[in-house]
Amino acid sequence: MPVNAAEAVRRALQESTFLKGVAAAKKRHGDASAYRALTAGEIAQLEKQHNAAADWKLVLVAKDFNASKVVDSYFAGPVRLGSFNEPVTVEKGVQLGSGVYRADLSNVTVGNNALVLNVGLLANAVIGDGAVVKDCGTVVCTGATSFGSGAELPIAIETGGRETPVYAELSVEVAAAVAGNRKDKTALEAYAKAVAEYVAAAKSELLVVEAGAHVKNTPKVVNAYVGPGAVIDSAAWVENAALLSLADEPAEIKAGAYVKNAVIQWGADVNTMGLAVNSVLCEHSHVERHGKLTDSILGPNSGVAEGECTASLCGPFVGFHHQSLLIAAYWPEGKGNVGYGANVGSNHTSKAPDQEIWCGEGTFFGLGVNIKFPSDFTGSPYSIIASGVGALPQRVEMPFALINTPAERIEGVSPAYNEIMPGWVLSDNIYTVRRNEGKYKKRNKAKRSAFDFEVFRPDVVDLMKGARKKLQEAEGKSKLKDEDGQPVYTDREVKGLGKNYMKEGARVAGVEAYTFYLGYYALLGLKKRLESGANAKDVLAQATNDPRWEHERKTLLEEFPSTPVKDLLAELVRAQDQIAKDTQVSKEKDDQRGARIIRDYGDAHKPASSDSFVKETHEVSAKLKQEVEALLGKL
Repeated sequence: MPVNAAEAVRRALQESTFLKGVAAAKKRHGDASAYRALTAGEIAQLEKQHNAAADWKLVLVAKDFNASKVVDSYFAGPVRLGSFNEPVTVEKGVQLGSGVYRADLSNVTVGNNALVLNVGLLANAVIGDGAVVKDCGTVVCTGATSFGSGAELPIAIETGGRETPVYAELSVEVAAAVAGNRKDKTALEAYAKAVAEYVAAAKSELLVVEAGAHVKNTPKVVNAYVGPGAVIDSAAWVENAALLSLADEPAEIKAGAYVKNAVIQWGADVNTMGLAVNSVLCEHSHVERHGKLTDSILGPNSGVAEGECTASLCGPFVGFHHQSLLIAAYWPEGKGNVGYGANVGSNHTSKAPDQEIWCGEGTFFGLGVNIKFPSDFTGSPYSIIASGVGALPQRVEMPFALINTPAERIEGVSPAYNEIMPGWVLSDNIYTVRRNEGKYKKRNKAKRSAFDFEVFRPDVVDLMKGARKKLQEAEGKSKLKDEDGQPVYTDREVKGLGKNYMKEGARVAGVEAYTFYLGYYALLGLKKRLESGANAKDVLAQATNDPRWEHERKTLLEEFPSTPVKDLLAELVRAQDQIAKDTQVSKEKDDQRGARIIRDYGDAHKPASSDSFVKETHEVSAKLKQEVEALLGKL
């Protein structure tokens, strides 16, 4: 179902723990009823301990305040100090007494059993119970702030056109609905209005450090909301930021990180000199090792390390592990990779940086590729753009394809064209597809985002059907030949090839690969339907109200017309066995190549037969065979 972006914001307005935290902090700071004035004896003791105040009457304390826990500090404006009776953990295995030591405070509330230690200036702030603010220069709120909410990110088009207003709980799904559908002006206006309401609710003139949070060893923290259990430690700079956090899902900014105008959601972190500016890090995403995230939304479980991601909506499970560039990208489906040296960023036509790329689900951008804009790979999910490819602006609609540098110069084909092999990932690299499907399930840490880990699902299957039809209809229509006299096709004969050429052998192999996996998808659906109790006699003929099964049933009838159920189940077993063999063969190619090149390759690498995923695939095949035998026994 389409996402109602405005409704998502309105729901956040009602449920947001961040907004509730901001409101509670403002209320706590403004309510003096839980505090009392200092006694003359306490003032004398505080001054003896090298404390001073612009006006001691403005310093209020908890009823059981312990004056011995405040040393060498200065107070200006209204200050509220809690009770400091319990120690607080400042590092793993290290505790210090709570209190205020060697710090200057102005307009601050310090919660019970919190620690403020060695802080040059702490101003316009609420420090929660058990929180730590330690060894920092300036920790202040300089005026009204909404902690990063309200900013408009230039998603996919740097010069504007897909601006996406931010609120703290922003998800990839909501951002995709806003950035990717500019025709629905009514929906966009409703979303903008809802975000404006959210920003108004988030606005505060107080910096907030929630209960159990740590702000340490950082020279400047300005206009920040630091959620429960969150950590800012040894950062270079933090300004206008919200760290949504829970004790068991801490958001973190550490080790030289620079963060400005950003939202860091639950379990996400910016680390090891990473940079996050004008951005949202969705839950359990990360930026590290000098990685740069600017004007972007980084999806759950995705990471930027050493690379640069700018003006992009980057979905879940996308990896940048080396120096590379992704710019002006609309990639909500994610599940892909940007290899070392990849330049997915030729968005400047010399006129303006106003071009964009729509990446497909699972796209793998190989080493050193150069992708020119505009490009659209959404119709070609789980495709590989091989190392060193320079790709022209294009739309590709061939799922599971390999786009490689041309193997030969074809007369009549532009030398700028690459070679495409539709379905190659299915026929020659199924190990990667099946492994990723399981890998993402195991690596998922997100609790608030729902993912469809299944690769072969109706929308992808429909793309495969469309691609196969184009390949089949192109037979005999080629006007070009390769050096062996075999037919060669371009987008003139096969729409969806993009700016690439395809040889006859690749056309035939693509049809075969798509056909095999279309059948496999439908056969699996039949097995599930029978396991749910459907009657085998009319399971194929009887229409139902189940959309998924209807899609699978239609595909079964198309791929296996007039085939008995028993024969279909037997075909499923054969297909699963073939996939297990293909998975092992796909991995064995690495063994064979490695052994030819590295003399002790076999001594340092496990053979494909011992690979954990290969073994798991064979186990799945064995289990499926048993389950099918059980079904056949009931028919």
